[in-house]
Amino acid sequence: MTTSATLSAQPWREVELTLTAAQEYANGYTDVEVWADFTHDDGAVLRRPAFWDGGRTWRIRFASPRGDGRWTWRSFSSTPDAGLADQTGVIVCEAGAPATNRFYRHGFWRMSPGGRSLIHADGRAAVLAGDTAWALPWRATHEQCRVYAADRQAKGFNAVLLMSVQPDMGARGPRERTADEGFDVGFEDLPDGHINQLNPAYFQYLDGLSAILAEHEIVAVWQPVFFGFGWKGLQTAGPVLPPAEYARYCRYLVARYGARPAIYLVGGDGSGREPQVAAGGEEVERWDAYRQPTGIHYRPHIVANAHQEAAWLDFQWCQTGHSGEHVPERVADMWRNLPVKAVANGEPTYEHGGRQGRAAGWWQGHEAWCNLCAGGAMGVVYGAGSLWQWAHRGDEPGQSDFFLAPGAGWRQALDFEGSKYVGLVARILDGYPFADMAPNWEVTLGRRGLLVPGKFFLCYSEEGGPLLIFGDDVPQHYRMIDPRTGAVVGSGVRPQGWEWIPAEWGAPLLYIFCDE
Repeated sequence: MTTSATLSAQPWREVELTLTAAQEYANGYTDVEVWADFTHDDGAVLRRPAFWDGGRTWRIRFASPRGDGRWTWRSFSSTPDAGLADQTGVIVCEAGAPATNRFYRHGFWRMSPGGRSLIHADGRAAVLAGDTAWALPWRATHEQCRVYAADRQAKGFNAVLLMSVQPDMGARGPRERTADEGFDVGFEDLPDGHINQLNPAYFQYLDGLSAILAEHEIVAVWQPVFFGFGWKGLQTAGPVLPPAEYARYCRYLVARYGARPAIYLVGGDGSGREPQVAAGGEEVERWDAYRQPTGIHYRPHIVANAHQEAAWLDFQWCQTGHSGEHVPERVADMWRNLPVKAVANGEPTYEHGGRQGRAAGWWQGHEAWCNLCAGGAMGVVYGAGSLWQWAHRGDEPGQSDFFLAPGAGWRQALDFEGSKYVGLVARILDGYPFADMAPNWEVTLGRRGLLVPGKFFLCYSEEGGPLLIFGDDVPQHYRMIDPRTGAVVGSGVRPQGWEWIPAEWGAPLLYIFCDE
């Protein structure tokens, strides 16, 4: 047994432990499993998996969910190794000054008590405002990621959808992030339909990208290996990988990135019924001590209800395709499925995707509020042509014309108008007690609405206009907000009986009722 020095930590902030194996392994990624148990003074125990980081090095990342106190840890390994097993140490957590980062202040996301929406660990309600930058992990540089994260944080986004590795088995190009058709490589054997030959240098660089996102309060939504149209549509590896390899990689993602804010998309752009999906979901459930959300992201032409009864499944995300249509009924249908799982439209039409003007401007804002009110209470997602594939410029060769925004690379796509409306959703709702809000058609005359009885009511009107409220479940105090700017344009106490709340017609309007 070897005892390490005592480390200090702050709540929810990652601490890294390093273990050095006593012997050589042919493949540290596949040959040995390593983990550690962390025991708090109050008796709570958290188990965290370790990840191989090249050579004889394994690392364990841990974040304390307790505000203070002492954690004692001990390591274990699947094969006898004096450097990996029976290492011990102490981590002392102190609250310190109040954190400015919301995930250090309120804790990581988890599911609400009713399973419909997100909350922080301390119970504060949260709504996902996600962007789609699938290719960022294997195309973006650290400098580019800082530009991206600062822009998205300023607009209100708090999550980003990521393919953790370039998934197309047939993709070819220089191993250079800034070269035309270039990309970095996470697994050397992925072109052969396997993920056993892990490249530690790739994930060390990805550590930096992930840290930049976390610094900007943006949750990484990790999709392990895509199933449908990947980067270029050149046969993705997800559907052909042995399920055991897929599950091992899901564990690796939990080990490497699970002590930071995270969401796990164990299915991406498939049917959700591929055997790899369940294998991955069960592995995340087994190893994620923080219970961060795990779910499935579907292709457009599918019924999005695979594994609805699975204990590991927290949410279902439909994809409504890229043809510029509003179809919130997809989300409404999913909301009715039982057992209850949170839902969202995880991929509406990309702004300017394939054609100038497609799904542009306020189209994105209307799409977001419609999907939210249809039952997508987990949150809303935005995407832009040329941004998701991290195109260097509008005429970069080898990219699909169907998805490129004409004349734009990823940097120009950041400035598309519609993104500011989607990011505002999270900013407008921040601080309200909306956990487990549900669609309601009984307290207004045909308006889209989400209700938490006695606590919160949100109404969205595409054309504004006066509002009539029924019953006692809606709080008394209200604000009227312009969803295009976030500005409060009116407030008051709702009248009783058949008296309308006055408002002008002709522009989109939010009515938020809350007495807290």
